[in-house]
Amino acid sequence: MLFDMFGLGTVPLTSVAHARREAKRKLPRSIYWYSEAGTELRRTVRDNRDGFKEIGLKARVLDSHEPRDLTTTVFGREISMPLITTPAGFIRIAHPDGELGVARAAEAAGTAAGIGILSSYPIEAITREASNVWFQLYMIGGREGSAIAMERAKAAGCEVLIITVDFAALSGGQDYQRGHPGVPDRVDLPTAIKYAPEMIMKPLWALDFLKAGLELRFPNAPPLNGNTDLTAGQAGAAIMTHPPTWDDIAWARKQWDGPLVVKGITAVEDAHRAVEEGVDGISVSNHGGNSLDGSPATIRVLPEIVDAVDGNLDVFLDGGVRRGSDVVKAVALGAKAVLVGRPYIWALAAGGTEGVRQILEVYRAGIEGTLKLIGCPSVQDLNPSHLRLPPTFNP
Repeated sequence: MLFDMFGLGTVPLTSVAHARREAKRKLPRSIYWYSEAGTELRRTVRDNRDGFKEIGLKARVLDSHEPRDLTTTVFGREISMPLITTPAGFIRIAHPDGELGVARAAEAAGTAAGIGILSSYPIEAITREASNVWFQLYMIGGREGSAIAMERAKAAGCEVLIITVDFAALSGGQDYQRGHPGVPDRVDLPTAIKYAPEMIMKPLWALDFLKAGLELRFPNAPPLNGNTDLTAGQAGAAIMTHPPTWDDIAWARKQWDGPLVVKGITAVEDAHRAVEEGVDGISVSNHGGNSLDGSPATIRVLPEIVDAVDGNLDVFLDGGVRRGSDVVKAVALGAKAVLVGRPYIWALAAGGTEGVRQILEVYRAGIEGTLKLIGCPSVQDLNPSHLRLPPTFNP
């Protein structure tokens, strides 16, 4: 009982559900609920997961069970499996390893690491840990600030730029967080007093956080009105001040000469426009249910988005991917790869770099096992014929 209460000990992770339980056990209540996230009634959060549950798989059990080929090529770079860590802001709050740990784990797994502009470590430090880093941009400071951030990411060695477009116009409050103080905006005496009861209950997390430093910084955010030390609240307000438009996407296309991905597309009309603007990829995403509650599950709209772009760009997906079989389902419906967020954050909270490495291997084992049981030799060969689709899916 005391073991669970105070968040003591670490055990090898065997599933995303296991990582979630360990994160809940180890993190202060407010920090854990920050990782859960979601807006209003969290309908979209649940729908993302439920969409995968509606899709069945066709078992072909007498086919060869030799090791399957999980590799795929994305923007000219081979990755060991069709799974990438999606960018997430300020994850050092979950564990001191933060984005450095995620980058190390992704590199060890042979895949790409998505890193957000609101990361806790400088992008230059992160790219020293991984060779395939995708940099995610919010338009903090408008085009002027974005140009600074993009140039810095390019100089650091980032080859892929992700522009997230579905969060700057955040529509609803996080009702599920009522009763929780939320993540601190700054570290000062009143904040310390406010969070003291939670920190006492999770002493190992508190000790790690204190050792790593109290400052809550965003070193990759461009200067804003001469201020280079934004608090979480200031950074959030800056994101809302400059919601991107299609004109901004066209501008960014001219500024960035590498692969450009627009993240947050769920409408066919927007998919068509992305093709017109010459972007290289889109992520079918509703921000994990953190933007417009009631928007459709990403896996449900994936087939129509894939059909709309007609092979003119790569399609990715995020939202609700909790096991290797979910990755297989998304790829079979046309996704080039999936991006995962909450699962690796929970794994980071549970075990730092090693926790993330473990959860990526859990996904790998799940993908390979599913391929074996459906008789498919590689992820390249996946298609809708491997699935049992309900009437709501029309690939």
